[in-house]
Amino acid sequence: MQGLLTRIRRWLDAGRRLDFLGPLAFRIFLAPIFILAGWSKLSGVTDTASYFQFLGIPAPLLMAYLAGLTELVGGILLIAGAAVRLVAVPLMFTMLVAAGTAHWDKGWHVLPEQQLTVPWEWREDLIEGAAERRAMARTLLRRHGNYDWLTETGSITILKNGIEFAATYFLMLLSLFFTGAGRLSVDHFVARRLASG
Repeated sequence: MQGLLTRIRRWLDAGRRLDFLGPLAFRIFLAPIFILAGWSKLSGVTDTASYFQFLGIPAPLLMAYLAGLTELVGGILLIAGAAVRLVAVPLMFTMLVAAGTAHWDKGWHVLPEQQLTVPWEWREDLIEGAAERRAMARTLLRRHGNYDWLTETGSITILKNGIEFAATYFLMLLSLFFTGAGRLSVDHFVARRLASG
């Protein structure tokens, strides 16, 4: 038994040669999300500011520019693997603000799952209400619309818009903050250059 455990440990230790894949995967996943979100905020900055004002965020126009620039520039730096640990901090902050202002009152789930996927959902009432409204929307669309065409590329749902995505992105950024960008990054090459020179 001990021999088997030793072989498993050696196999797992050998996998550390590929430890750059985790941070790289997080960076590739997060970068386009932040780039597109930042670009969207900046290209419609007055609409973004109006929404921020509706959410009660102070200095909404300034915050719209700051959030948009943070996400756009942060996403670009993530994909390059440049200043990743540094840029993770303001990006995590934007996720905390988004979760607290735009999503918290809607609970955890983004979509109103019929069966809870996490035990900490605090707005089950919205899930039940969304299921009722989705059933009504389907009935109306079957009766008065071309339901087959409408659902050809996906089913009809009601967006609950909870903190699930913001929390997930926060946790991914937190991991990048602690691990750094990994070996396949500008950060790694700069660090090697500084260490050798």
